[in-house]
Amino acid sequence: MERRVVLRQWQESDLEPFAAMNADAEVMRFFPKPLSRDESAFTMTRLRARIDERGWGLWALEVNGVFAGFTGLAEPKFTAHFTPCVEIGWRLRKEFWGQGIAFDAARQAMDYAFAELKLAQLVSFTAALNLRSRRLMERLGFSHDGRDDFDHPEIAEGHMLRRHVLYRRQFSQQ
Repeated sequence: MERRVVLRQWQESDLEPFAAMNADAEVMRFFPKPLSRDESAFTMTRLRARIDERGWGLWALEVNGVFAGFTGLAEPKFTAHFTPCVEIGWRLRKEFWGQGIAFDAARQAMDYAFAELKLAQLVSFTAALNLRSRRLMERLGFSHDGRDDFDHPEIAEGHMLRRHVLYRRQFSQQ
């Protein structure tokens, strides 16, 4: 059966699997903490509103009709040497890891960023320890320059996740 990977607007039915994903310690390993159900509900409402406002954002990710996580585009809220910018990001439920789904979904988001939004560049960043996401960034054609790495301003000094790596991808005619 061919896999169907779809980026779409959030639906009420996404809340329970979204909250379960965000409460999973392994999924949230490279974030400061897992999220409560209320925090997930607030986040989902905010993500939906951003898509309604501008037509793009961090979309719900559906695989063969099942909520698998999210993938899409965001503008970081913090200030750093590379902001303002548009970032590509993703988070998947564990049962969807290791199947190329994040790659397929991220390619859709990248295509939208470059073809529809006409962006010259996308960035992606993660905790330096997050090797799985770093490998995905590299597979997607993003490049890393250690001079771009930074301490995430929303993570406390001394926290093991504070150091972040930044990857960049320039638009190119492919």
